[in-house]
Amino acid sequence: MHRQVLKAALFAAAWVASALFSRAAMITEDFTKDPVTHGWRIFGDTNLFVWNTTNHSLNVTWDSSRPNSYFYLPLGTILNRYDDFSLALDLELTDVAAGVSSSKPSTFELALGFLNITQATKTNFFRGSGFDSPNLVEFDYFPECEFVPTVWPSIWSTNSSLNYNGSDDSTIMALPTGLVMRMTMDYTASNRTLVTSITTNGISIGAIHDVSLSASFTDFRVTAFAVESYSDAGQDPRYDVGSLLAHGSVGNIVLTFPPPPVGNLIGKFAHQQWEATFTSRTNWVYTLERTVDFQIWTAVSETTPGNGTAVVLPDTNPPPARAYYRVRAERP
Repeated sequence: MHRQVLKAALFAAAWVASALFSRAAMITEDFTKDPVTHGWRIFGDTNLFVWNTTNHSLNVTWDSSRPNSYFYLPLGTILNRYDDFSLALDLELTDVAAGVSSSKPSTFELALGFLNITQATKTNFFRGSGFDSPNLVEFDYFPECEFVPTVWPSIWSTNSSLNYNGSDDSTIMALPTGLVMRMTMDYTASNRTLVTSITTNGISIGAIHDVSLSASFTDFRVTAFAVESYSDAGQDPRYDVGSLLAHGSVGNIVLTFPPPPVGNLIGKFAHQQWEATFTSRTNWVYTLERTVDFQIWTAVSETTPGNGTAVVLPDTNPPPARAYYRVRAERP
């Protein structure tokens, strides 16, 4: 079982502490207000991301000489291959240059998309190594430098393996500068396919290859949307190593994804026992946990798979004193 846990609820034995589902299944960001006041966060070099109060956008510097840095928004859930989700945003590039470091003269990626923020912020997360960047569903652009320019929507598994179907996963394409591009990425679980499009003024700048999960691909777990400035550290010197410096802006973000895995939560006494009732989701498993000191949590119910409808988790042997409960939701 995947051990990243979404702690979906915490409530007392006689009352519900707070309501869930404060986050909808669609998030929009137009940058009319300071984004850090409503959930957005920055990891790494804060100077790479600046809120533009005039243009209502986010000014971004992608600089591979800096540490891994993200402007990101936690989703409040864990997305995997069984979920439908999408993003749409405006992207305008002012300038893009690859091979800017004399010791790293090849190309390197400009990126944004979905990541697992717990893993992406670790010191051993190296996007350039090809082996140390698990759990990604992202848009990558490799500017021309020794190689042709390439757009490559990519999916990386929980064990840092690239989903690879051959050269058809990538598209030879140069992104324009000085033009607002509308970029969309849609992942559909039923056919396990990621579809990407880029338009300017409603006109496509060129067809981008769809990316389908290969038969050997396992799964991914992503927890946040991020504009990503990756460090070029960790590349194997035996191969073409690259670097990147680019400037641009991002705006009018729309994210769609399933709601959190616990909904309509009710805790109550029934038949001399405490029970939690909630709306579940398929492809999740649930356990009721209890504590008396908020230090140690004990499972007090069987682990139960979600079914898309109501699930009841009882504590059949509650303690005589006051206790506190939470529902533990996990991806199997």
